[in-house]
Amino acid sequence: MSARELVVLGTASQVPTRNRNHNGYLLRWDGEGVLFDPGEGTQRQMLRAGVSAHDITRICVTHFHGDHCLGLAGVIQRINLDAVPWPVDVYYPASGQRYFEHLRHASAFRERAELRPQPIDDSGELKAEGAPFTLDAVRLSHPVDSFGYRITEADRRSMLPERLRDLGIAGPAVGRLQREGRLELPGGRTVTVEEVSEVRRGKRFAFVMDTRLCEGVEALAEGADVLVVEATFLHRDAALAQEHGHLTARQAAETAAAAGVGTLVLTHFSQRYPDLTEHRVEAEAFHQGELHLAEDLMRIPLR
Repeated sequence: MSARELVVLGTASQVPTRNRNHNGYLLRWDGEGVLFDPGEGTQRQMLRAGVSAHDITRICVTHFHGDHCLGLAGVIQRINLDAVPWPVDVYYPASGQRYFEHLRHASAFRERAELRPQPIDDSGELKAEGAPFTLDAVRLSHPVDSFGYRITEADRRSMLPERLRDLGIAGPAVGRLQREGRLELPGGRTVTVEEVSEVRRGKRFAFVMDTRLCEGVEALAEGADVLVVEATFLHRDAALAQEHGHLTARQAAETAAAAGVGTLVLTHFSQRYPDLTEHRVEAEAFHQGELHLAEDLMRIPLR
């Protein structure tokens, strides 16, 4: 199993279909499990996908339309039933506090786990204690308050074996150079860590659901290695997309291309399109990188 992968639990928009459950996406990231937008039926989809409550460390809700949150009640109760032993942070728009409370206490159950509500008032970095990344929320444009999420791994310095070899640096000396930042070689020469290494940019993952085109979409997509983004409509229905606060496949792909996105994952498809061939055609006309039209239970490795 990949240490980093996206497990797709559901890909429908407002109305589920025979083949598409309401939304749900689990991002595995080095021991973290971030569950995005658990729509109705998410708990059963988790079972089908081999995802357990113990895989979840954080939950991110973009907004409080039912296809993005009605599964929250069942997921929260499953986290308690299975007595998940660590605190689970739940991020959501602060304006939807009453909806969160309704879902959290939708029915009677025994609370055996710690749930930590993290309401979001505006764009910015979120509290993500213990995470191997930073987590940011960015405001989007939808009829109700909606936020996209961005995960950013810190840049890291990678040693260059050929330069170490040329300078005769090996074994424990490499670790000392990494810890101290410099190393004195026999003969008196001092080598700095910058001379024998390079900075490698940390990976970036962005999650964009219900929204019109706006600055927030562009900010979330910028330089993302993986962008998961709604493509509810085809571009011939762009007026409908604008009216209801959604994106077309073409808009999503154009944004990805302009932002330098590596892997583009389109999802949240309207029931009006039983065949997604045109979605692929629209997207491939603009995005030249890896492209996925998400299917329920699909697993996408993050490279």
